[in-house]
Amino acid sequence: MTTLPSPPTPAATAVPLHPPAPARRRRGLASIKHRLHDEVFRRVHGSTLIYNTCWEDPRIDREVLALDAASRVVMITSAGCNALDYLLDDPAEIHAIDMNHRQNALCELKRAMIRRGDHDVLFRMFGDGAIPAAGDLIAGLDGELPAQARDYWRKNHRWFDPAGPRRSFYYHGGSGLAAWLLCKAILRSCPRKRDLANRFVEAASLEEQRMLFADLEPEIWKATVRWLVNRPSIMALLGVPRSQIRLILDTHPGGMVGFVKDRMRHVMTELPFRENYFWRVYMTGRYSKACCPNYLRASNLDVLGRRVDRLHTHTCTVSGFLQENPGAYTHFILLDHQDWLAAHLPEALREEWELIFANAAPGATVLMRSANPDLRFVPEDIRARVDWDVEAAERLHPTDRVGTYASMHVGRIR
Repeated sequence: MTTLPSPPTPAATAVPLHPPAPARRRRGLASIKHRLHDEVFRRVHGSTLIYNTCWEDPRIDREVLALDAASRVVMITSAGCNALDYLLDDPAEIHAIDMNHRQNALCELKRAMIRRGDHDVLFRMFGDGAIPAAGDLIAGLDGELPAQARDYWRKNHRWFDPAGPRRSFYYHGGSGLAAWLLCKAILRSCPRKRDLANRFVEAASLEEQRMLFADLEPEIWKATVRWLVNRPSIMALLGVPRSQIRLILDTHPGGMVGFVKDRMRHVMTELPFRENYFWRVYMTGRYSKACCPNYLRASNLDVLGRRVDRLHTHTCTVSGFLQENPGAYTHFILLDHQDWLAAHLPEALREEWELIFANAAPGATVLMRSANPDLRFVPEDIRARVDWDVEAAERLHPTDRVGTYASMHVGRIR
């Protein structure tokens, strides 16, 4: 026989012993949805290249980082674009770290293509996102690629096939597939939408952008797109963990759709789109020579060729790298991965910070972004060991051409 609990105290009588059946069902469905998202996220990150281009703006990064010939940088690899951008400021070394070996394989392919020294081929591959006979081209780089990167691109060279079903490297990988699905949902079978989008991409002024976006925005947010944006699988493809989704749902009254809608409107109407290669590449599948990352500009190829060997990739965690490679590093560029650590592995977050402090040169800079509106996800005693430059972050964050993070944070370690 089951022993029933004692009657609740008067203060607790408002809480039923067993929630009503509809509440239990809702909670059960939410639990299933959460487990599904977590499983999709794990599977995607364990088997897929997530980021085929960096989704952080290096222009504002370089302003706050102030890299120079004495700089020793530790950063998350992502797609490698920003690590190459930072080389233009002549740092002594950059260590690009990622747990996903596919991200490092992409960075290594870009390094090898830069060493090759042919801007036309480099731009066709990573500017147009498509080049015939990519397999032969990659096979010719065998001596330039680490074994894991070489094997990865031997299997996936068809992503660059201009005759493939998606016709662009930038519509492959996790974020690329999500972008392709969203573009198909928005622009399919409607010449007017495609025309508006094409005109918007080439807009010459903010006034023209605002006029065109006023027509385009209602076409974007149809039911299918709203449904896709709310899908855990789409967010997993974009590299957004459930912890970040929960932050957005808790802090933005419009939920995920409202957050994306507001962020998109800001980027599309308040910042010059002719400079925005981040959104352009997913809208069109390619960069233009006037609107592209700095590593794809012909004027930068020679200097990058001379400095690219200062960039090193490591497949591990930030903590693992610092344990195996102790030193006095001047810059730590952490992207947004601490959101996930704070939600799932707070002890790992603390370990990472302790290793950063132990391996930081005097006054070392920390730069990170977050789905949090502030820094409360970092333990208070850790925050107290960094002088946070709130003015610089608040001044530069609204100018970020990506525009999808709730906040950025820059500080100097004491």
